Amino acid sequence: MSRILIADDDRELCGLLAEYLRREGFTVDIASDGAAALARLRDAEQRPDLLILDVMMPGRDGLDTLRELRAQHRLPVIMLSARGEPVDRVIGLELGADDYLAKPCLPRELLARVRAQLRRGGGQTGPSETLSVGVLRLHGGERRAYAEDQELPLTGAEFALLLALAQRAGDVIDKSTLTRAALGRELERFDRSIDVHVSRLRHKLTEASRNAPRIESVRGAGYVLTLA
Repeated sequence: MSRILIADDDRELCGLLAEYLRREGFTVDIASDGAAALARLRDAEQRPDLLILDVMMPGRDGLDTLRELRAQHRLPVIMLSARGEPVDRVIGLELGADDYLAKPCLPRELLARVRAQLRRGGGQTGPSETLSVGVLRLHGGERRAYAEDQELPLTGAEFALLLALAQRAGDVIDKSTLTRAALGRELERFDRSIDVHVSRLRHKLTEASRNAPRIESVRGAGYVLTLA
């Protein structure tokens, strides 16, 4: 049974979402602020499999919490915010969120996002298989990627996105296909999630090795992974 942590100071909303998710078979814990969420993450016995994190909270807000969390943890993070402006979504994704929902959101929609993040299974690569593209190696079972001997510090969404590109290296893949592979959902209107994840991946590949494959954009078509 997967454990979910909801970090949000809106008690009524937390209660509603927690009840809904529990009915769907999840174990759900609640934290009222960022400090409490980080403390829960340090508890190995109660560490969640996924975090639902609100942006606006008293004290340490969601963005500061996410920034500190990503220094140590790779668990999936879905951001929630009443500020649904595109710039807010981009900031959250740039800091390492896997996906983003504007409040108010339907519990059913959040459930779909939660399930998508938890079931991401690495496409066609088997549990023990390794996929190589030049100096890039992706280990499906461990969900870890290396450029030469340098491990890439990838989130779950970033790994799934890189895997989808590597499985069809040299082919242009459209954003709709990449959104389904990396985020487990359909591409939405004005959705820049894949663009932000690609930007983060490019930076991490370059940091790891000058010989790492490149992710190139093809205007109006999508992205392609090419050898350096």
